[in-house]
Amino acid sequence: MKAQGQIKEYISSQAEPKCSEMLALHNIIVKIKPGCTLWFFDGKNSDNKTVSNPNIGYGAYTIKYANATTREFYQVGLSANKIGISIYILGLYDKTYLAKTYGDKIGKANVSGYCIKFKKLADINIEILEAAIRKGFEIENEKSNP
Repeated sequence: MKAQGQIKEYISSQAEPKCSEMLALHNIIVKIKPGCTLWFFDGKNSDNKTVSNPNIGYGAYTIKYANATTREFYQVGLSANKIGISIYILGLYDKTYLAKTYGDKIGKANVSGYCIKFKKLADINIEILEAAIRKGFEIENEKSNP
């Protein structure tokens, strides 16, 4: 199944109101970055063992490793979690950036090194979340791993 079908199935599998809120966020993200690469991870490793929540990815950036290998990964992610929804902003070199820049302004959310976690959309300032998502799409090859 292609990513778009998997994304639709994943979002629609969520109970309300999470389903509607994830669909709204999905639409916001693709409006911010039209035509971006879409990813879907079912949360399982190669042994079919669950290692994370399923997640939707948007955009792409290249991670460069010290041994000269590279790997493409998404820039912004969306996932359901036990208490609500997580937005991932990947590729940030400074793991304090999200909290310093958006933490005090975003509302009732837990902001960590690369994740903004909240219970429902009504708890957060959507304009601030959109600014964080835009920043996520601005990151190109910022992260290098040893």
